Order: sequence, then C-alpha cells, then structure tokens
Amino acid sequence: MPGALSHIRVLDLSRVLAGPWAGQILADLGAEVIKIERPGVGDDTRHWGPPFLKDAQGENTSEAAYYLSANRNKQSLTVDFTQAEGQRLVREMVAKADILIENFKVGGLAAYGLDYATLKALNPKLIYCSITGFGQDGPYAKRAGYDFMIQGLGGLMSLTGRADDEAGAGPVKVGVALTDILTGLYSSAAILAALASRDQTGQGQHIDMALLDVQVACLANQAMNYLTTGVAPRRLGNAHPNIVPYQDFPTADGDIILTVGNDGQFRKFCEVAGLPALAVDPRFSTNQARVAHRAELIPLLRQATVFKTTAEWLAALEQAGVPCGPINDLQQVFADPQVQARGLRVELPHPLAGSVPQVASPIRLSATPVQYRNAPPLLGEHTEQVLQQWLGLSLEQIAELRRAGVL
Repeated sequence: MPGALSHIRVLDLSRVLAGPWAGQILADLGAEVIKIERPGVGDDTRHWGPPFLKDAQGENTSEAAYYLSANRNKQSLTVDFTQAEGQRLVREMVAKADILIENFKVGGLAAYGLDYATLKALNPKLIYCSITGFGQDGPYAKRAGYDFMIQGLGGLMSLTGRADDEAGAGPVKVGVALTDILTGLYSSAAILAALASRDQTGQGQHIDMALLDVQVACLANQAMNYLTTGVAPRRLGNAHPNIVPYQDFPTADGDIILTVGNDGQFRKFCEVAGLPALAVDPRFSTNQARVAHRAELIPLLRQATVFKTTAEWLAALEQAGVPCGPINDLQQVFADPQVQARGLRVELPHPLAGSVPQVASPIRLSATPVQYRNAPPLLGEHTEQVLQQWLGLSLEQIAELRRAGVL
C-alpha cells in the first residue's frame, strides 16, 4: 500500500537533528527522501559516537547511533556542491523535486546558487524549508544555533532543574535535544501545510524555521503564566506550577510519579493512602488551595508514600483510577508490555550489521500506515541509483563524476 506521501520527492540537505528529523517524518509517510551529503564526510552525526552500530562480528561500524536515530527510509547521495558540476546536479534534481530541506547558516547556500530565490525561478512549485538557530532576520540571524544553547537562551532551562531550596539546585537541560526534535516536528507540519496550499495555488513557498522561535512557542502554559502575571516562573524540580500533587514521591523501594489532575482524583488518592482528612481539609480540598499550600501538603504525602513499594502503589492507585507511573530507565521502557504491544521497537535490514534497531514512528494512520522500507543509509549508498533514476545518467557518466571528485 503506498504511503500518504508516496507521490512526493524531497531533497534533504540538512545535517545533525532538526532537519533530518523532519525529513525522516516525511520519509516514514512515504515520501522519496534523498539525503545529499558531502563526499567522504557526510552528516556530522555519522561520527558522533560512541556508541556505534556493531557489525556481524561485533566490531564497531562507521555508523553512530546518533545518526541512526533520524535517517531511516532515506537514500544517500554524495555530491560536492562547492564545485560547479555538483551545483548543476543538485539544480537538475531540484527541478524534479517537491521539497528541499536545509539548515545552513543564513545565506550560506546563495554562494552555490542553491538559495530559495534562485531555485524558485527554476521550480516555482518548490517548497523550500530553511532551519536555523534564530531565523532569517533579526539581530541574531547570522549566529549559529545549537539545541543546548537555545534551551538556555529560550528559557527552558530556567524552568528545568531542582528548585532553589532543594539539594542540587540549578538549571538543567532536557536529557534529549528536545528543541531540535520539536523544530523537526514543526517543520514537517509547516511543509505539509505548504503542500496543501500548493494544491490550491500551484505555487511553492519558503519556510523560515528557527530553533529559538520553536523553543519559545513550546514554553506553552509557562509562557502564559509569565505573560498574564509579569512574574517569571521558577524551577520546581519535578513539581507542576499549576497542579498539586503532580510530581515524584518516594516509595519503600524507589519512586513513583503521581499526576493528580482534579479534586476527585485527589480524594481517591487520600482514600488509598489512608489520609481521608486531607481531602476535606480546606487547605487541600481544591487544586487552587493545594497550589497555595503546596509547601504544607507535599511533606505530608511524602511521609505516607514511603510505606509501600512502588509496585504496591501502582497496583492500588490504578485500581482506584488515580493516574500514576514508575520512573523507568530505557531498559525498562523497551521491556514494558505496553511499549511492546505498540511495537515501538522495530528492526530493519542493514548491510553491515545484518539488522539495526529503530524506534517506531508514533504516527498511526488507518489507510496509509507508516512503512519501514530501509535502514538509515550508508554514506553514498544510493548515489548511482539516484542519479540514474532522477537524471538518467549512465554508469560511465557517474564514473567520470567520481573521477572528478564531484561524487
């Protein structure tokens, strides 16, 4: 069954994470995605290890796990577009493409005639998605932008980490490059919107995506907490700024996450915990009151949760309909029966390792489901195939381009 985007062709000139993540989403949805890489070097993340994928003999391959996370269902074409002949090849492909994704510095591709203005004249239907740290304009436009930097500058780290009155207080980045991931997600949504618009107008457009814009947009309720009060939210560790109790609590053998979303759930929790008086205490009977009296309530709950194991709490609270959960490491995540039932680990054939594990796409379409067609490609693995299919080049012509150092 063809994928939802099986009629779409994408040139992915991006590297690292945000751009490749957007490209992988489109590829998972069926688009033909050609990853254009530097000969002999490729995407930076191919080398961001250890860990590296191991081959059938247990030896490290040249494929870093980081690279493998964001490049499945693509084909790799190596082209040196700093050379005139390489630029010509890319432009000929652009004429046949629907989408181009790039994350070069602002104006960086203009020197090679691969900027939007130049390519739009060649292909007015082209959707050209530029991903940068700070966007195409503004005082920071020329700066390089990286996820960690943007988490700090964009306010996320001011909200993440232990509170000032807790041990280990201080700002902490999120444990994955979340701003990059969110930018990839927003970029794919913007690309799909531009495709829908093109269906109506017949015209492509330029998409200007910035990591900083995405980071600020995703501050969500915390941004609104500030904008409506003028008071900057403070770090609360694992606690929630607007809901109590909504955080981690110690148990007899570990920890549990309690996510009480309404007053009825709080009453049920108090029954299970043997603390019925707290549910009718005017300091705690409503969420607004619990937020105001957080410092009084949380120690009382912590004193109670330590008398049962995590497993005992999970069983009792689930039976009572109180949302809760464990704090799993990744071994526990992929062993979890729900994760396994949803098929969130998949295996794809790989030419060096035999197979490579992947985290499945969360997109579940009933009529045009995601298909896992091929593993993240080796550097230049599909160069001959792509140039033959897209541009009709012969093997002799491709060999000559190799001798010239273009491929």
